[in-house]
Amino acid sequence: MPKKVYIAGAGGMLGSDVYKLFSSTCEVRASDIDVNEDWLVYGDVRHKEAIYKDIKTFNPDLIINLAALTDLEECEEKEETAHSTNYMGARNLGDIAQGLDVPYIYISTAGIFDGTKELYTEDDIPHPTSVYAVTKYKGECYVLDNIPKAYVFRAGWMMGGGKKDKKFIGKILKQIKEGATELFAVADKQGTPTYTLDFAECMYSVLKTNTPYGLYNMVCGGRVSRLDVAKAIVDELGLNIPVIEVSSNYFSEDYFAPRPACEAMENTKLNALGKNTMRDWKICLKDYLDEK
Repeated sequence: MPKKVYIAGAGGMLGSDVYKLFSSTCEVRASDIDVNEDWLVYGDVRHKEAIYKDIKTFNPDLIINLAALTDLEECEEKEETAHSTNYMGARNLGDIAQGLDVPYIYISTAGIFDGTKELYTEDDIPHPTSVYAVTKYKGECYVLDNIPKAYVFRAGWMMGGGKKDKKFIGKILKQIKEGATELFAVADKQGTPTYTLDFAECMYSVLKTNTPYGLYNMVCGGRVSRLDVAKAIVDELGLNIPVIEVSSNYFSEDYFAPRPACEAMENTKLNALGKNTMRDWKICLKDYLDEK
């Protein structure tokens, strides 16, 4: 297990859980372009020379890259920024890790698939359909092809992050808090929720048990629709708010980026190695809502 860990892009949903877990046993330096916590320093993965100086000075045993532009619509509108963050950022930190001869972790996404299958394993060939997916897949490919001491962990529909939750569950909870009398959700998009806390703990366990380097799906158990998730939230909170099924076209003005019909994954490799500690999504949702 490493003693010194550098975490880039730690200011987002996943960053707090990863920082909290690793800092409990390791010396951690965490950076982000948005310095929104007192334990963060400024760091931009797009600028290799500057972030190299910070990493080199800290001299870590492990580099974790959480930095990403994940807003699909913003990626469509700012393709160059998406490319420099999601691909070049992955490449920059991977090269730095290799130069320092330390392990590297890159976080990828289930969104790189085209949605034509009902469930994806690590053996399925991605066919990205959006700018976000293309840039994340390019980052994944570079790391796997060029950085021998690297883990690539693919996440699904991320949930967690508390006040930083800007994804689907965070948006539903915001509507409820603001007094929504009905909720709308799609049933034509399928995926696998991924709880940030479980993700961080599973990642930590993989490192601690010297699991072989490579590509791993790392999602909670279950294949669900957005509608299923919204209904589960309402039920768990004991509310009587109706959840109305709509098609993706209902939201097409705001959410115009291409999204696969299905991006559900299973943790085939982790299961085979006996290293899958990710829990069922409903259990994780309950834990998350209890925390909030």
